[in-house]
Amino acid sequence: MFRGINSVTLDPKGRMGLPARHRETVMVVSEGRIVITIDMRESCLLLYPLSEWEAVQAKLEGLSNINSQARLLQRLLIGHAADLELDAAGRLLLPAMLRDYACLDKKLVLVGQGNKIEIWSADHWQQQLEHWRAEGASAMSENSQLFDGLSV
Repeated sequence: MFRGINSVTLDPKGRMGLPARHRETVMVVSEGRIVITIDMRESCLLLYPLSEWEAVQAKLEGLSNINSQARLLQRLLIGHAADLELDAAGRLLLPAMLRDYACLDKKLVLVGQGNKIEIWSADHWQQQLEHWRAEGASAMSENSQLFDGLSV
């Protein structure tokens, strides 16, 4: 559903325009309704069309909340989830708390991840990209069995 990288800007009011190709997808699959939450492993946000988020939330709610790790996952992902709608110009008003979590400033990078889009600060994305490139080759060779049968 979502793939590729786009650069977008955040206006002074905290609104982000969704690229036209993604906007069309969101309109078709969820009538412009979106859920944004935090990524627990990275300083970025996760954007889901509502229909995709509902499936994720159902899986999260299906986990035992007696398990402390499952409860933490539920608390952070569901607890930070914000329901948003595209405005007439195809923009989203990102809540201040979520913008602060991901250190979002004027320049943003949107990274398609299939059923969701990651929203990154452009500076943080570039730093992470450099780190991943440096670490990635050695990590992949150490765990090569995980990639058996993969051809790209």
